[in-house]
Amino acid sequence: MGHTESVLEDIWIYLVLAVVVIGGGAVALFAGRGRKPRDLPPGSGDSGGARSGTATLDTGTDTAAGPVAPPEADTDTTAPPPAVEQESDAPQAAALERPEPAAGRMVRLRERLARSGALGSTLLRLLSRGDISEADWEEIEETLLLADIGAGPTDELMTALRTRVKVLGTTDPEQVRDILREELLTLVDPDMDRRLAASPVVGDDGEPHPATILMVGVNGTGKTTTVGKLARLLVAEDRDVLLGAADTFRAAAADQLATWGERVGVPVVRSDRDGADPAAVAFDAVKAGREAGVDVVLVDTAGRLQNKAGLMDELGKIKRVVARQAPVSEVLLVLDATTGQNGMRQAQVFAEVVDVTGIVLTKLDGTAKGGIVVAVQRELGVPVKFVGLGEGPDDLAPFDPKGFVDALVS
Repeated sequence: MGHTESVLEDIWIYLVLAVVVIGGGAVALFAGRGRKPRDLPPGSGDSGGARSGTATLDTGTDTAAGPVAPPEADTDTTAPPPAVEQESDAPQAAALERPEPAAGRMVRLRERLARSGALGSTLLRLLSRGDISEADWEEIEETLLLADIGAGPTDELMTALRTRVKVLGTTDPEQVRDILREELLTLVDPDMDRRLAASPVVGDDGEPHPATILMVGVNGTGKTTTVGKLARLLVAEDRDVLLGAADTFRAAAADQLATWGERVGVPVVRSDRDGADPAAVAFDAVKAGREAGVDVVLVDTAGRLQNKAGLMDELGKIKRVVARQAPVSEVLLVLDATTGQNGMRQAQVFAEVVDVTGIVLTKLDGTAKGGIVVAVQRELGVPVKFVGLGEGPDDLAPFDPKGFVDALVS
């Protein structure tokens, strides 16, 4: 009996040990299954999806535990768009052009200006003859009139040339060239103040204001293009410039001006609809320029015929409205050099309406009508300040009287 009890006790002990061993293995097995998802590669299976949906939470948990692979995967996923955006912006910054300085323009453009030298070459040919006949003097006078110098200046030049050639009694081309150069330079008047008022001014309120420049002219003179070229010239002189697209009647004018501004990084204030009040746009442009602290605000106005009273009155309104925001530093009249005396009539009317302070002559290259420089200055009493000598973006230069005359008689 004792032996039987002993055997039963041993069996129970073996059974208990077997249960313990089997149970421990099961616990180890289930524990191993619970860790397996963490051992999967980041982003694979359902775990990756759950992790990407709770990236912030997972980042904090993983930082404490050590591995941070899933957050890095999320970062890599979102990083490319900014990188691509920066790369696309880089060409835009690089595309900004650096306009040519004014000094370099005169050197390069003097040859183009010499194309207007039909006047000078004809006069030199006639004046260098051994015996200048009355018919020759009549041809000289006709040449001057055809060059649009005007009747009064032509009489003055004829008198001076007759006297000096007779006194000197010379036919030497170099001496004749010197005489002609001196007399033409006197007519062009090198003493006129041709500086552009492009520095900020202090208004009646004692506050600083940008120099405000209105650009006016008739249709077809290249006014909007001239505004863009003048902006480039000012940028080349390190001026901060803002453009106002107050030509609201021509649909493409604002877009054209915006294109000029984008090329040199100059902002443009424009209306979001065609036919808006140009005076309001000009006012907003000057206001924006004042708030931004720019040096110069260039306001492009719509081209208009000088015989249209309503449009000319509107131009006067633009100037009055702008003056409420800042003093108007300049009113530049853009004239086509090829229009001759018709351009003179245009200039007279514009001067009466808006007090023109300077002239910009476009299309001066390749024309024999360079005498318009003399005529318009005499008629208006204001200087030619800029000349357009080609279609290139930097083919606008400050007018240099000596360079102009030298080109004519070269």
